[in-house]
Amino acid sequence: MAIKSYRGKRAKETKGSSEDIKVSDYMSRSLTTFRPEQSVLEVMNTLIKKKISGGPVVNEKNELVGIISEGDCMKQISSSRYHNHPMQDAKVQDHMIKEVETIDGNMNLFDAADKFLTAKRRRFPIVEEGKLVGLISQKDVLKAALELKGNSWK
Repeated sequence: MAIKSYRGKRAKETKGSSEDIKVSDYMSRSLTTFRPEQSVLEVMNTLIKKKISGGPVVNEKNELVGIISEGDCMKQISSSRYHNHPMQDAKVQDHMIKEVETIDGNMNLFDAADKFLTAKRRRFPIVEEGKLVGLISQKDVLKAALELKGNSWK
């Protein structure tokens, strides 16, 4: 008696397979946010105190209006010294990036990793129905990869 063809029992796709890993599973929901009317000095103090490199800027309705980073603060330092302007007068709204690229919380995490590479960004805000709901950073993607290192990646 010969066996013509034998394929072992196929494992069912598990919930944590690389196909279902969403940005929303790894994004940060507890965020440090800034207001447009805050001073850049306050932002700099917060960035140093919380050991972060930037954060979203939201209005009173929690709508994303911009993003400010260490680099934006560095530009302000350089500009204020060059033009001899006092730093305490600098407001976030004048130094933040206003055209912010966001990503969908339902996006596959590996597609988000590709987007980080092509867009050359450190973080992407996630907005739902006009409100800021989270933020995914390159570090979040790295943490996810470490957790998933035993899985097969497609």
